[in-house]
Amino acid sequence: MQPIHILLLIGCYFGLLFFISYLTGKEDSNEAFFKANKQSPWYIVAFGMIGATLSGVTFISVPGTVAAQQFGYMQMVFGYIFGTIVIAFVLLPIYYKYNVTSIYEFLNQRLGSKSHKIGAFFFLLSRTIGAAFRIFLVALAMQYLIFDEWEIPFIITVIFSILLIWIYTHRGGIKTIVWTDTLQTFFMLSAVIFAIYFINQKIGWSFSELLASEELKQYNKILFTSDYNSKAYFLKSFFGGVFITIAMTGVDQDMMQKNLTCRNLKDAQKNMLSMVSLLVVVNFVFLLLGALLYIFINKFGLEVPVIDGVKRTDLLFPLVAVKSGLGLPLAMVFILGIIAAAYSSADSALTSLTTSYCVDFLDIEHKEKSIQKSLRKKVHIAFSIVLVIVVVIFNSVLERDVITGLFTIASYTYGPLLGLFAFGIITKYKVKENYVLIVCILSVVLSYFLNEYSVILLNGYQFSFELLGLNGFFTFLGLYLIRRKK
Repeated sequence: MQPIHILLLIGCYFGLLFFISYLTGKEDSNEAFFKANKQSPWYIVAFGMIGATLSGVTFISVPGTVAAQQFGYMQMVFGYIFGTIVIAFVLLPIYYKYNVTSIYEFLNQRLGSKSHKIGAFFFLLSRTIGAAFRIFLVALAMQYLIFDEWEIPFIITVIFSILLIWIYTHRGGIKTIVWTDTLQTFFMLSAVIFAIYFINQKIGWSFSELLASEELKQYNKILFTSDYNSKAYFLKSFFGGVFITIAMTGVDQDMMQKNLTCRNLKDAQKNMLSMVSLLVVVNFVFLLLGALLYIFINKFGLEVPVIDGVKRTDLLFPLVAVKSGLGLPLAMVFILGIIAAAYSSADSALTSLTTSYCVDFLDIEHKEKSIQKSLRKKVHIAFSIVLVIVVVIFNSVLERDVITGLFTIASYTYGPLLGLFAFGIITKYKVKENYVLIVCILSVVLSYFLNEYSVILLNGYQFSFELLGLNGFFTFLGLYLIRRKK
């Protein structure tokens, strides 16, 4: 498939997104941009959230981890179920009770204005990094498949990617995102299913023969329970999944903003529970695809792409789908899938960053009506520029698979959010707010120190994503030490 054909396909796809944006963005109001007027059908939100939760990171990076981690990623996915139950029956009732636009308004009412802004700051930091990771991934794939052959610099690819997001979100905001996410989830899941079909066909297997094959048995181990010190140990991954779900979904404005567009609490709860049920199945299919990709390159003598001396397992799927001779249909479906996967989370991230900054820092809802819309649009542009800068930085420093990098960073930046919300919900105390930022920073520093030196300090123990929960606990404990009675 030639680069010009890929670019034309991308153009057609975004033409469809722009059409959806036109239909949903006719009402260019802050209420529509921030809350979609609370009229989103829960089942549309649920299906769209699958794509936003998985994103381009799962679409490309998770299959690439199978050689090193087998199906161990499912241990964390099982934790998602319990984390989602906490979100549905603890967090969502609170958000609907307080009728918030930004979920960090809860911190304002429970702990005070400084805690509110500190919580929002850690979200802005976390989501900016997370969105940049995702955009970096799709820009890297587009560079590999298209722009390298035209000798276009990576920064131009990044600007092009973010510009497209800005164009179709700047009017409708979350109202547009709810519907574009649904379309993007459909394309992403279709790409995975077609990829499994076409690769099986090339190998000469049926789907049942793949499941029964000896080759698959080299990759399909799910539970790792023998070495407590290993990062892959079951309980570490499971509780890491619980904490990641609560932190990266439940106390994350990006994901909760979609829930808050549902008509009522009951619809939002149905959305979360149905979404996580599908998510477990979909993640298993992604891992199955990963095993199949490695089986394919081993059979046909291909190699994982190497860029600047670094083996990029994140490019394994693009290599097989587009450059291994499997045919034009798979290449086309893959291109649609990767774009849909990456943009389904990046576009909502840009919208949620704009929402949080406008509500939590600029207090936009209490400003004059005449300047609210123009202020929101300026913030939207500013965060687009910030994302460009961060993605370019990542391209210079990132040397490992993206999903590991994403969750490692999240373990540090989401921990204070987890602790702040837990303290606000579980206790009835107020806090001495002048010390809250110090507590949050010390929690991150202590978590980083333990992670770096755990092998020495803890007799060989290596932290996995349970580090996020420990970080939240440090924050909770620090807040308790600076408590004052309500």
